[in-house]
Amino acid sequence: MIVPINHILLVAAALFFMGLSCTLLRRNLVMILIGIEIMLNAAGLVLVAGSAFWQQLDGQLMVLLLMAVTAAEVAVALAMVVYLHGRSGSIDANTFKDMQG
Repeated sequence: MIVPINHILLVAAALFFMGLSCTLLRRNLVMILIGIEIMLNAAGLVLVAGSAFWQQLDGQLMVLLLMAVTAAEVAVALAMVVYLHGRSGSIDANTFKDMQG
């Protein structure tokens, strides 16, 4: 492995916390989705790094599964965003308080 695993884990942690801060601090639904995607990419980076470190293919296969689930999640989430924008004319998360259970 050319890059030490500690460096990869630090980059993944930075990515995860950037995604977490984007998810928690932004009110735009599209930016919240982007934050979630960044966090999932950080998890995928950790899986690939572990896979390369231990020379196993399990982590890389899990990343392929993660990418497939992420693609389905993005499709459903963006369809919901388009529907909510058509319903209320806004994609601000604070305007959808009436949807709480």
